Amino acid sequence: MTRLETLSRMSLIVIGAVVMFAALHELSDIFAPLALALVSGVVLSPVSEFCDRHHLPRAAAALLTLVFTLLLLAGLFLIFQPAVEQLAAQAPKVLRDLRETLDTLRSLARDLTQMSDNVTKAIAPAADAAGSQTKAAKDSGVHVPTVAGALMLAPVILTQFTVFAGSLFFFLLTRADMYDWAARRLATTSERGNLVSKMRDAEYRVSRYFLTIAVINAGLGLLTAAALQLMGLPQAATWGLVAFVLNFVPYLGPGLAVAGLLYAGVAAFDGAQSGLPAAAYLGLIVLESQFVTPAMVGRNAAVNPLLVFLALIFGFWLWGPVGGIVAIPLLIWALVLAGVLPGQPAVASPTPPHHPAEQD
Repeated sequence: MTRLETLSRMSLIVIGAVVMFAALHELSDIFAPLALALVSGVVLSPVSEFCDRHHLPRAAAALLTLVFTLLLLAGLFLIFQPAVEQLAAQAPKVLRDLRETLDTLRSLARDLTQMSDNVTKAIAPAADAAGSQTKAAKDSGVHVPTVAGALMLAPVILTQFTVFAGSLFFFLLTRADMYDWAARRLATTSERGNLVSKMRDAEYRVSRYFLTIAVINAGLGLLTAAALQLMGLPQAATWGLVAFVLNFVPYLGPGLAVAGLLYAGVAAFDGAQSGLPAAAYLGLIVLESQFVTPAMVGRNAAVNPLLVFLALIFGFWLWGPVGGIVAIPLLIWALVLAGVLPGQPAVASPTPPHHPAEQD
């Protein structure tokens, strides 16, 4: 009977988890910007600590931090705009080069198909070959987004922006109160100080992780801009900034950067030289991901690579690129609270009841 009750409870937990994650996935327009706001608030926690030490009112500190964050995002948009306009203006050349490349590939494919048909005719009846050609020639239409579809996205984007801004402001405003409330509800009286210490340590580790990644990405952006400038690629500094920003989204971000640099290379150069910008960026990404990041992040957040990979897959499935951004910070947060992160300081581990004065 006891075993049956245990299995029943486990089944309910699994069902509840599935339902919860399904709801988070379906309501991603709300929960994705909410999660991004909470992670941003944790990353900005050193700013809140600085304001508290200098006795700045919480409302003013939260408002200033929010305004600074929004201005930073707006600044990035304004910096990217000239590059986007230039790439759009060069679209005819890119399309012409791509059409020539596609014509070459079609000619090669036509030759291969003819060779395959000759082999097929020698082995199978001609009717089979004709049938296979009919199947290969079927329509493969491409769906082009319409202006009406783009306009329909405007309310969604406005809602996500409002959720992000409001959640970030109120988290920064009530951060300390939320930690105290969670400690009172989730821990006994003797363990409340320990839980608050774990939360603050998790906050500190996430913030330090993000700062480390920001430094790495800044170096990547500078090297990318320098390499592209030596090649003579227009807007090299902007592409360095693009590399800096997109590298915050693991896997997907570098992939988008490679695609963008391929486009920019085709727009600016001819022949094999058009692939050099993307090739140079790929070389820098390999060095960064294989040597620099493991060396610097490994000391600050020694997390099992399999857990990181699974967290990224789950984050991308749950909330897309936003999920990829918040996946690792949330993983570090959870591991610190669970007390299983390698190299975790003693302040975040359970302590005997006779040391309450040492807790924050």
